Amino acid sequence: MEFSVAKQKYKPNLEKLEKIQKALEEAKESLEEKKHALDAKELKIAKGEPLDKEKPKEEKEKPGEKSFFKKAISKISKIKITEKEFEIYEEELQMLLLENNVALEVAEKIIRRLKEEMIGKELLKKEIETEIQDFFKKIIREILIDPFDIVKAVKEKKDKPYVILFCGINGTGKTTTIAKIANSLKKQGLSCVLAAADTFRAASIEQIQKHGDKLGFKVISHEYGSDPAAVGFDAIKYAKKNNIDCVLIDTAGRMHTEKNLLKEIEKISKVNNPDIKIFVGEAITGNDSIEQIKSFDWAIGISGIILTKADTDEKGGTALSVGYVTKKPILYLGIGQEYDNIIPFNKEKFIEELGL
Repeated sequence: MEFSVAKQKYKPNLEKLEKIQKALEEAKESLEEKKHALDAKELKIAKGEPLDKEKPKEEKEKPGEKSFFKKAISKISKIKITEKEFEIYEEELQMLLLENNVALEVAEKIIRRLKEEMIGKELLKKEIETEIQDFFKKIIREILIDPFDIVKAVKEKKDKPYVILFCGINGTGKTTTIAKIANSLKKQGLSCVLAAADTFRAASIEQIQKHGDKLGFKVISHEYGSDPAAVGFDAIKYAKKNNIDCVLIDTAGRMHTEKNLLKEIEKISKVNNPDIKIFVGEAITGNDSIEQIKSFDWAIGISGIILTKADTDEKGGTALSVGYVTKKPILYLGIGQEYDNIIPFNKEKFIEELGL
């Protein structure tokens, strides 16, 4: 028996199952012996030979009860999943989740859910694999919230502009992601202004200015060290005056442990009141992503997630982890450095690529 989780073959330890199989085979042999005894009895009747003294007949089967034969067949063909039986799978399943970048806390909760679902069930042995696969599909569908359509939201907002605030830690590709989203909006005939509210990192303003020049979008910026909330405010003011559809606010990358910088992003959010707040993180961070996203969600209440470097991660565990912890949708996956290297997150395709 084997099945794939995240493109890996799962081969459980079958030692305990082999013991069960042996017991089932012994039960089957017992049935065969009884069948032979019955055949011998019928042969004596046919020859007119006296029968051995019969035991009193058993009481008639009550309605709803299984006959002896049905019970025997059930024991041969089915296994009731017990705590002990589940242990065969539990440790290896948890290891597979961890190896595929699922955070420990999330892996434990998924296994706990699986245990609750499986314990006490009577299944054909051949059904166990399918049952586990179906459960994983079910829980992944529950964890991963369906994404909303940013382009549609921008088009439908009557009181322009639609304001998007981007946040995340250093080095995740946040500014490039902003340019990708701006490019996607441009392709749909929507106008944008970019707010260079990262006034802390060296060359950050020049970086977003280059993206703005390539895309043909205005970039609003102040001097380094100035108030980032004011940059966003001026960008929104410019957009209103010039009937711009969308404002995309870049912010300085900050570690989730930097309390003062988290207060700063909170201020930026309060001053500019964005329609949505997007956390940009890497698809390869695993356990680290949990603490990062918890801090940002606590500070400003994120609306959705974009995971970069998804082209370098075939495991997919980070998506499960952040989806489980935040209960917020994954909107896009970054799959390269070009403007077109961003794709909407597709839950069913994600499940398929996990090998389920």
